[in-house]
Amino acid sequence: MTYTSYHIDGARRNSRWLITCDHATNTVPPDLPASLGLPPEDMARHIAYDIGAAGVARALGAALGAPVICSDFSRLVIDPNRGEEDPTLLMRLYDGSVIPANRHADAAEKERRLAAFHRPYHAALETLAARRADTVIVSVHSFTRQLRGRPVRPWHIGILHAWDRRLSDPLIALLDAEQDLAVGRNQPYPGHLPGDAVDRHGLQHGRQNTLIELRNDLIATPETQTAWGARLAPLLEQALRHADV
Repeated sequence: MTYTSYHIDGARRNSRWLITCDHATNTVPPDLPASLGLPPEDMARHIAYDIGAAGVARALGAALGAPVICSDFSRLVIDPNRGEEDPTLLMRLYDGSVIPANRHADAAEKERRLAAFHRPYHAALETLAARRADTVIVSVHSFTRQLRGRPVRPWHIGILHAWDRRLSDPLIALLDAEQDLAVGRNQPYPGHLPGDAVDRHGLQHGRQNTLIELRNDLIATPETQTAWGARLAPLLEQALRHADV
């Protein structure tokens, strides 16, 4: 079977929504050392992928009638949510773990991984984004409750955005009205990195966009992933109606 660096669910769905999941899996392609030299317990951690995010993305796509594109390589292979010049594109150390297969990776190996994994994913994402003039991008991610040696993060969900806040502002307002949620604006990370996936496919084309970060212990099972997809879909639809006014 030929390896591909991404999977698309619902490619024929014609909704203006496009759901993306940049860190969907901890897969290491067969031409790289198994687990990148890491122990299995590290590959099961958030350092290798966004736990639960792919299930939420697929549930959200089904609820919104939207295509969903998911990467099929670990962010430790090469990070699809980073621009090609970003210094964190190919991580050698992440949350206390040294990545053996990356430790001595040179410029040629970085270029090889870009060509094999990163660029095909982005080419497919752009093809989906360009299928309609009014595409709205929702990027689904997850975060760990606590990094090693760092404070506990208090949020259940974060909404990340850059200068284009048309969709994120009403979505945050709707989530804030949900009594059981601690909502972070541009938490637990800043909302914009030049060249990242939302910048490249959303901001640079004037497409409405938002990035959702869910705490990964809240979406650890298929049932909770489906529930969050069902919960977020009507809020996104309502937020888009506000954004379009």
